[in-house]
Amino acid sequence: MNCIPDPKCAYLAMKMVYEQFSGNKFDEPPPKSGKGRVKAIHYIQSFDPKDKVSPELAHQIGRTFARKAFGDNCQIVIATHVDKEHIHNHFIINAYGMDGKKFNDNLTTRKNLREISDRVCLAFGIKPIEPKHGASGIDHSEWEHKQRGTSWKEKIRSEINRLILKVKNVDELLAELEMLGYTVKRGKYISIKAPDQQRAVRLKTLGEDYTVEQLASRILWRDVGAGINNPCEKSAIRDKYSETIISVREVSDLHPTFEQLGALLSVINRDHLQSIGEVDGKIEQIKFELEKSRQEVNTMETKCNLLKSLAAQAEEYFALMDKPSLTAEEQLRVEMYMGTLAQKNIESRSDLDYLIGVIAETEQKAAPIKAHYNKCAALLKEYSDIVDTFNEISQGDYISKLIEHQRKQDALPHHKR
Repeated sequence: MNCIPDPKCAYLAMKMVYEQFSGNKFDEPPPKSGKGRVKAIHYIQSFDPKDKVSPELAHQIGRTFARKAFGDNCQIVIATHVDKEHIHNHFIINAYGMDGKKFNDNLTTRKNLREISDRVCLAFGIKPIEPKHGASGIDHSEWEHKQRGTSWKEKIRSEINRLILKVKNVDELLAELEMLGYTVKRGKYISIKAPDQQRAVRLKTLGEDYTVEQLASRILWRDVGAGINNPCEKSAIRDKYSETIISVREVSDLHPTFEQLGALLSVINRDHLQSIGEVDGKIEQIKFELEKSRQEVNTMETKCNLLKSLAAQAEEYFALMDKPSLTAEEQLRVEMYMGTLAQKNIESRSDLDYLIGVIAETEQKAAPIKAHYNKCAALLKEYSDIVDTFNEISQGDYISKLIEHQRKQDALPHHKR
């Protein structure tokens, strides 16, 4: 922010602003004794490995947090690192903003930044660490329910999960919901409102398993493994899943597990998978492809972000140059941008137009690479779930373990589930 994500350019931009407002040299040596002047502040934002936050999502969260926390006047360099088990963002912030205001780091500042970080993470579906026992204020789960209405959504999801086991199509599902007192609004988007619920919610906001297309698919695949002939060649893994699905279906409390097994069986049928050994081999191939694609995507996005930042500064530079008079802050920006643009050989608006064309071309090249990465990630998730679940159902008395687990879940208070 307010500096190009290129180490040399960022250094020069921060150096200019710091020296302008501090009256000191940015690269002055540290004192022989005592603390030196604070020239930049360093923060780290980490993510729990179990949340499986991708590097791309982590960087997007970091950029959003920086904008919300520090505004438009700060110079910030954001770096997303994957060198540890946990993905984390580094923020290097100039001690002085573009408006000359000094940024002070203290306990109050860090507390406020933590709250902003938590809210940004929640907005992206990442649940922050729960407050310690005895902490004042509303807890995060209650806050989520209030802000996002997930308690009503969970009720609707549960009703749909129950009904989907007996209806023939989506229209019949909606009709059953109406008979139970739900209000259904049909149109371009289908919305549902539970009795006593204030506002309706669209089906697609309930999650990817509740879109009209996915509901239709779940109904279609509901009966897999229940005696339907399958045209694929004989498969040991499919037979094991089918046998387990039939057993699970007989237990009314295990509907969610029945649906999960049915979804995985549909993948086995779709890809003609015959053994766990075959799936394991495919997983290794996918991991290789995924890492290769991830590196290509990161390279393209880094290049694109650099070019976009350069274009944004060029846009502002030319806009400022067209003004009849400039404020002191605007003059500082002009001088800063001038040095950066000179290094990148951008001297006119025609150079900027060419740069914008390069950005469009880079994004066009990146699109199929991103699509391949997303496809690999989704396939890896499906295959990994197939292997993990197969190992579970192969370890004797699977149904009894599920029933015991469900019994314990039912005994827990709702907010602890």
